[in-house]
Amino acid sequence: MEKRELKALIRKERLAARDQLDPALRLEHGLGMADHAGDAIAIDPGAIVSGFLPIRSEADIRPLMARLKARGARLCLPVVIDRETIVFRELVTGAELVDTGFGTRGPGPDAAVVDPDLLLVPLSAFDGQGNRIGYGAGHYDRAIARLREKGRHPRLIGIAFDCQEVAEVPNEAHDVRLEAVLTESGLRTFME
Repeated sequence: MEKRELKALIRKERLAARDQLDPALRLEHGLGMADHAGDAIAIDPGAIVSGFLPIRSEADIRPLMARLKARGARLCLPVVIDRETIVFRELVTGAELVDTGFGTRGPGPDAAVVDPDLLLVPLSAFDGQGNRIGYGAGHYDRAIARLREKGRHPRLIGIAFDCQEVAEVPNEAHDVRLEAVLTESGLRTFME
């Protein structure tokens, strides 16, 4: 089986496992993630942190984002521009959120486009080496590549539930490893 086919199979299995989690338990896990990592994630005042608003059965990291903002982070959200591109728009208090593609909401076109220093990355599956499987569209891989072309090297922390961990993620050349992953069990660092 090709790596791409194997990734698709793992993606389907791990997302199905995530979907089986009780919604109330997912909410509780999201609050726990804020407790585990709200003070543990190293950020400098003014650092730009990209989070996300939950879709489908994703973890709700809004409590974590609020904690990071209280510590001086500037927040942004990914916005789907087209099938190939996401940009990161600054999220400021009181700004109206609009539909931004793929069932997501985020700041509108008047919001500043920023380059994040830290990305909190949703994912389908991850392994103990910091490899991840996204949702298959490659948006984050391309966005990270564009940031690196600009000389930026954002830190990457995957956001998942324990049930999304697998023994091994098939690696491809374009895949970017995570610095850490945050689950309901805590923040696990893979590299410094």
